[in-house]
Order: sequence, then C-alpha cells, then structure tokens
Amino acid sequence: MATTAAPVSAAQAIGEYLQSPDDLVKISAYRKKLEKEKASIHARLKNGVKEQLQATREGLRKLFNTRDNVQAIKDEMAAMERQCMDPDNTVSTFDQISRVSMVHRNFESTEEMVNNLLEMAEKLDVLEKLLTQDSADILGPAENLLFIHYQLNRLEAFRNHTMHQAKQASPSSRATLQRWFERLNHVIATFDEYILELARNILPIVRAGYPDVVVRLIKIAEVEGKEDEKAIVIRLVKKAAKWSAASKFKSMQANARVIKHYRSKITKAITDSIRDKFHKAYERDKQNPATFLSNLGWVYQDIIRIEEDVVPCFPTEYEIYSLYIREYHKTLNATIKTLAASGPEAGVLLTLFEWLKEYKANMKELRVPSDLLEPPLLDGKDQSLIEDYLQLIIKKLDEWSANLLKTEIAEFTKREEPPEIDNDGLYGTQGAVILFQMVNQQVDLATESGQGAILARVVSETNRVMKGIQDQWVKTVEVEFKKQIEKPDEVAGGLVEYCVALANDQVKSADYAEALLARLEPLVSEKYRVTITERLNDAIDGYLDVAKKCTQTLIDMIINDLKPATKGLFQQVWYDGILVQIVETMRDYMADYQSYLNPSLLELLIDDLLDAFLVLYLNALANSPKLRMPAATDRIREDVGLSFTFFSTLKPVKEVEQSFEVIEMILALLEASKDMVFLSFWSFAKVHGPNINFVEGLMKARGDLDRSAVSEVMESVKRKVKEEGLTDPPEPTIMKKVNIQNSFSRFLRTN
Repeated sequence: MATTAAPVSAAQAIGEYLQSPDDLVKISAYRKKLEKEKASIHARLKNGVKEQLQATREGLRKLFNTRDNVQAIKDEMAAMERQCMDPDNTVSTFDQISRVSMVHRNFESTEEMVNNLLEMAEKLDVLEKLLTQDSADILGPAENLLFIHYQLNRLEAFRNHTMHQAKQASPSSRATLQRWFERLNHVIATFDEYILELARNILPIVRAGYPDVVVRLIKIAEVEGKEDEKAIVIRLVKKAAKWSAASKFKSMQANARVIKHYRSKITKAITDSIRDKFHKAYERDKQNPATFLSNLGWVYQDIIRIEEDVVPCFPTEYEIYSLYIREYHKTLNATIKTLAASGPEAGVLLTLFEWLKEYKANMKELRVPSDLLEPPLLDGKDQSLIEDYLQLIIKKLDEWSANLLKTEIAEFTKREEPPEIDNDGLYGTQGAVILFQMVNQQVDLATESGQGAILARVVSETNRVMKGIQDQWVKTVEVEFKKQIEKPDEVAGGLVEYCVALANDQVKSADYAEALLARLEPLVSEKYRVTITERLNDAIDGYLDVAKKCTQTLIDMIINDLKPATKGLFQQVWYDGILVQIVETMRDYMADYQSYLNPSLLELLIDDLLDAFLVLYLNALANSPKLRMPAATDRIREDVGLSFTFFSTLKPVKEVEQSFEVIEMILALLEASKDMVFLSFWSFAKVHGPNINFVEGLMKARGDLDRSAVSEVMESVKRKVKEEGLTDPPEPTIMKKVNIQNSFSRFLRTN
C-alpha cells in the first residue's frame, strides 16, 4: 500500500528554489513560472467542476424520465390486468377466439410431437455411438460429454412433456408411447451409469491429465440439480392445492420428471470408489499384513493430488476436500480394525503400532485439519495393538501370581505351621521373593523388545497384578481378624505371627519394587519414565498400605484383648487400679512384635499403639460418670506414671512426654479450682482447640462441682473463647479422635 507524502511547507518549497545566493537573481522568473502553473491549475479545476455539474444534471434528468416511464408502465400493466380479468366484458367473441387458439395450439403441439418422435431414433443412434466411444476409455478426454447430456436432456424433457399430456389418453395410447420411449430410457440409464463411473474415477482422470472432464461432470450435476429443484417445487405447489394456477404455465405441466439426485449420487460414487480401493489393496496383501502397511504410501500421494488438482475442479459448496479426507480416514480406520481383528502375528501388531504413529505425523505434516480425522484410527485405542504381543507375558504373570497367592492365602488362613524365620531373624514367607523373580523375568523380556511403550505396559500390568494381590491380602486380613473377634474358639491360632510375617513381606516387596524402579528409569525416555515411575511408586505405596493394615490389625488385636479391662476405666473398679493389667497385656504383645517385626514397621506400630491407648483412655474419661475428687486425679496420675514408664521403654522419653502432654493438660483442668479453670483451659485450648463439649463433660463429671459451679465455669470458658477468638488448630490433634457420648448413653454405661 502506497504511503501518503507528508505536506510540504511554504518555507520548504522556497528552499528548493533558493539553494544558493545566485538564485536570488532568478526570483522574477520563478514568480512568472509559478503564476502560469497556478493559472493552469485553476483552469483545469474550473473545467472539471463544470463537467461534473453537467453530468449530475444529466443523471437527474434521466432519473426523472425513468420514474415517469416506470409509472406509465405500471398504469399500462394495471389496465391490461383489468382487461384480462374479464375479457368477455371487452371482447364479445372472446370465447370463440379462445377455442380457436386452443385448437391451433393443439395442432402445433401434435405436429411437434410427431416430428420429435420420428427424429428421436436418429438422434439416439448418434448419442449411443458417442456414448459408447467415450465410455470405452473411462480415463479419456470425454469430449462429447456435454453434447450428449444436452441432447439427452432435450429428449428427456420431450418425453416428460409428452407423457404428461398423455395422462388423459387411453391406456393403449400410453402403452404405445412408453414403448416408443423405452430406447430413450435405456440410453438415459446408460448415461447415468457413465456419469457415476466418471465419478468413481475422478482421481485417476485427474492423474491422466483431464481435469476438464471433472469440471464438465460437475457442470452436468449442477444443471440436473436445478431441474430437480424445479420439479420438486412443482410437486409442492400441487400438494398445496394450487395446481389450477400452476396449470396455466406450460413449463409447470411437465411434472413427470424423474428426480436424479446427481450430486448425492456422485458423492456416493466417490465414497464407494475409496472403499473399493482400500478393499482391493487389503485383499491383495491379506496374507502379508506387514506388506499392506508398508504399501500404504499411496494414501498420502492421493491426498496431495486431491488438494492440488481435484479441489479446484469443484465448487466450494461441495467441500470436496473434506469429503475425500473423511472417507479416506473412515475407510482406513475400518480396514485397520479388520486387520487388527484378524489375529495377526505379534510382529505385525508392533509394525501397525509404529505405522499409526507415522500416520498421525504424516497427516500433521500434510496440514490435514484434525476434525477431519475423527474418530481416531482404532478409536484412539492404539495401545490395544500391543495387547496380543503382551498376552503371553501377561497371561503367565496372571497365572503364576494367582497360583502363588492361592498357596500363600491357604497357609495364612490355615496356620498349620508357624511362619518361616528369615536370615534377619524376622517372620516372613517366600511369596515376595518368588513374585519378584517372575516380575523381573517378564520385565527383562519387555526390555529386550526395545520398545519403551511395551516396557511401560508390562510395568503397568505388573502394577495391576501387584495391586490385585494387595487388595486380596487386605480382604484376607480383615476376614481373619473378624473371625478372631467373633469366633475366637473356632479359628486357628497364630494370627498375630502371620500378620507380622505378612507385614514384613510387604516391606520386602516394597524394597524389591524400589530396586526395579532404579533399574528401569535409565532405560527409557522421559515419556515412558513417568508412567513406569508412577506405576511402581503406586505399587510401593500399596505394599506399605498392606503393611500398615497388618500393624493396625496387630494393634486392634491388643485393644480387643483389653476390652474387659478398658470397660472398667473410670468406673468404680478403676479406683482400685486396673491399668496394671492393661499395661502388662500390651507388654506381652510388644515382646513378640519387637522380636519378629521389621524395625521400621515396629516404630510405626509403637506410635499408633500409643495414640490408640491415649484415645481409648480419653474416650473413657470423656464419657465417665461422676468422678470422686481428688481420688480420681490421684488415680489418673498413677495411670500416667505407669503407662508413661511402659512406653518409655519403646520410644524416646521426649517423644513420649509430648504425647502424654494432653493428659497433663486435662489433669490440670480437673485439679483447678472453679475460679482458675479458665487458666488451665487456656493452655489446653491453645494447643488442641476449644473442645467445648469435651470440657463441659469433664466439668460435669467432677464430683467437687455442683451444677451452678459448672455453669459458672463454662460461662467463663465460653467467654474466653469468644474474647480470644479461639478456633481449632490448623493440624488436627489427638482430641479430634475423642468420641463424646450423649447423656442417655452415659446413663446406660453407668447402670
């Protein structure tokens, strides 16, 4: 786009003329020159304005004349319409004129019909010859295509008009006419088939150097489409009960036309030709699918040719590029599905898997819009191609792991023999060792294939097997523990020892999985490394979850054995000192755990056991009946001392002190006077949150406070909470696990 020059100032213009002192002598000459230029410009402007005014006057004059002429025509047309509305009122002999005119038209029509019938055979001879000549070479120039169509179109119109007029004739006359037109019908059908054959060979015709044939083909389709539209409109008019009006027009009487639908038929022929091409290619190499895949390069060549040479031959509304690409992709998808379902060899499936990736890359390079490639080949399930390749590996893994798990679970549930003791002196089984021997064998086979996707899949399947085993172990532990609780006399002993062995096995399996991950990560690219890492980390987490389930079950068995004793906490018998029994029971269990449980799991179990004991103790306190003061606080101190000493033998004293701090705070709440409770509450609430219900229940349980005193204490506590804006801590503390019963439940518990 040209840029507009900046306006020149007067100083700049003068500067162009006066560039040296000698130029001052030429000022008068410059002045005369500029005055002449000014006069010339004024004269041209004046003439231009005059011509423009003259043209405007002439245009206005013509507009006024046109308006008058249009009005005159309107008036004449209105007069003609009035005359035509009732010609009998104007012309006395109009009825005779009308009948004579009709007779004359009938004579002319009959003569024309007879002549056309006589000439039709000769015309058909010529058309048949030309049609045979062109159709003999389907990839040829088709020089007579438009001529044949034009002549057939005229003959067809004549046939339609004739058959329409013969509707009122006798059946024998109509049958005679139909025999006359049989040959024409045959030639038209042959031409229609020729048109469809051309449509089926559009791409080869273009390759042969005759794109003009395609243009002529589409031109014929457009002409026939317009004729179809006219015929459809006539039929709609007839259905709308307006046939009396339509019958006035000769062109609308020829409603006997057969709708041809050339455009849709050409589109279908293109689609059929694409399917036929793929079918022939597949059948040719059906016995060698890898060769079929390697020979599919013609697909990309066709797409390039379609875009460059076929698309320009079609009108835009045909969207021919989209049609070709969609059908190529759709048919290719169906062919690939057939190939994949035919049970090919594993090597063919890998070849197909790689070919699919190349196909996506090539279509992207050809800039084919992604919306034309829907649905994806094999519906996007590319990974299903390597299923058969992996089936043997996966099948063996499934079978071996199922047999192994069956044996392991049988030993776990029957418990006929004590668990094995490994080299470290811990309970264990051979299940973990055997399982990972199998896993490593299958992973090594996948690694040898050189395919990162296959290795990632094998790891994923391994993870699936591991997760299934883990889920089964969790269910087995739950079932066996439930039997132990509900029917202790009917189950085999040794559940504790086997839970310890199972927990140790899970830690060992997690170590094996971690070693496998370290071995595989350097072998694959980042793309597959992420999958492998996620799957193996998931398996590791699963093993640790099962180990956690085992340790929790070990704790649950301790708690279950303690139920007779824990029911007496803060009841009358508690004041006599029943915690010794509870501690000694835990000590007996922990002796076995310390001897045969993995040290890492033992640490976690001790932490969980300590939390479980504190929750059990706090739950009992939170739901206790009236406490005898100060005997209750003295007993609590003795309980704390006894249990603290026990847990100090299992973990560092500092950590035990932190855990027992909550009981010390609660003890301070119990020992504080009515007026000083809020100070103890403040220390408690800063760490564990307000816990109003718990504190209120605690105050009500104090035997040294009556109802009014409890109300005063709680009012001061609630006021403190409101004033200080106390809320629950960001991280939940052990107080969140305390379960406070309602008053009715407490009543039942004390009676």
